[in-house]
Amino acid sequence: MKSLDSKSPHSEKKCQGRLAAVGDAIYVFGGKWKPRIILALQDGRKRFNELQRMVTGISARVLSNELKELELNGFVKRNVYTKTPVVVEYELTEYSNTLGDVLPSLSECGIMHRDKIRKER
Repeated sequence: MKSLDSKSPHSEKKCQGRLAAVGDAIYVFGGKWKPRIILALQDGRKRFNELQRMVTGISARVLSNELKELELNGFVKRNVYTKTPVVVEYELTEYSNTLGDVLPSLSECGIMHRDKIRKER
């Protein structure tokens, strides 16, 4: 963002609105685990244990909580199949497409940062 001119309240309001929007986005799909879960689900439906194996280091309790939050915010759909045994699968919703290039951009940024740190050591 451009530097703010104290005589321009419109610019300050616009900046505050953008900051609030970024805060909302980070709250909904940010953090350590949610982007990883979303990326793991991009290949299609997964069962809970599959997700836990793919998202290395996440505990069952944390995965369960993160999936509930992602479902509550409309990014993930939980499918329950009532055959014997009961099967539960998770998949991304159409709404998750609103993330567009956000996660691939974050991934690219992470790769560049990791390379930079390695080169400096």
